[in-house]
Amino acid sequence: MNRPPQEEPASADFLLDARGVSRELDAYVVGIAFGREGRSCILGTGDGAFHLARLEGDWTRVEGHAGAVLALCPDGKDGALSGGDDGRLLRVSSEGEVSEIARYGSKWIDHVAAHESGLRAAAVGKAVHVLDAKGGALKSLAHPSTVAGLAFDPKGKRVAASHYNGASLWFVGAKEDKPRLLEWKGSHGILAISPDGTHVVTAMQENALHGWRLADGQHMRMSGYPTKTRSISFTAKGRWLATSGAESIVLWPFFGGGPMGKAPTELAGGDGVICTQVAAHPQHEVVAAGFEDGLVLIAEIASGKVVPVAAPGHGGVSALAWNPAGTHLAFGTDKGFAGLLDLSKR
Repeated sequence: MNRPPQEEPASADFLLDARGVSRELDAYVVGIAFGREGRSCILGTGDGAFHLARLEGDWTRVEGHAGAVLALCPDGKDGALSGGDDGRLLRVSSEGEVSEIARYGSKWIDHVAAHESGLRAAAVGKAVHVLDAKGGALKSLAHPSTVAGLAFDPKGKRVAASHYNGASLWFVGAKEDKPRLLEWKGSHGILAISPDGTHVVTAMQENALHGWRLADGQHMRMSGYPTKTRSISFTAKGRWLATSGAESIVLWPFFGGGPMGKAPTELAGGDGVICTQVAAHPQHEVVAAGFEDGLVLIAEIASGKVVPVAAPGHGGVSALAWNPAGTHLAFGTDKGFAGLLDLSKR
């Protein structure tokens, strides 16, 4: 992808120094989940532990999985939901209390998803297990191959799972479990559903994305990446899809007939370092991004303005998340460095 030259941000003024705190967690940061209640920030690490992050005071480490945290997401009402390589589905409360929701033997729980209604889903091999707010099993959905991406739609009525040769879209409340199959040959990974529920997008094994417009099944192919895309995030109103996998933040337009026939917008690139994580702001057309050298920044889509958040040098950014109000941002790296910022300050 060709990027126009971009003005380098001043290296002296990183927001983490003025508005945040950082810690060394001594293990790969796998995921970050801000509780929907707005109070908790929970980080899951490769040694199976959870860390409750605070702007003021100590960070609390809580033992969790007997192995690695493999997936982490906000739970239905508060706290976080976690899957591990010990086959356990765990819940971490906003106070750091850990409880077991389900156990799936020796099989890894590679992906988890939760909806504010209380519904939960866990991907275990080829199956997606759907559970209610109390942890009761509702159904088990079989897929043709290992599930590689998982998400509920905005209303919590459908759950989507990506796998080899496409993705399956299931109605959670249907009496007969028969999915709508979104087909496209190849290996499909992470998955996202647009905020209005009209599009499903997956990252392919090759350096490309594939999407479907659900109204008519129209296919969308988004290619040209130098590396595999491992992070995708729709902006709040679904106008843009922010993606990693290039030397910039790549944004595909989902308006005006796009992304078909539309060129992407690229922000904050030009130095040869690959973007590894993206997280769209929950309210505004702003995107946070992390790079393989540890740089974290925030970019405004309309103006292209870039604000540096954290300096390079602490490992590649492996996790990135906003709180629901968009006032706090947290990140973590593959070397165990983590930061939490309060961006509400003036």
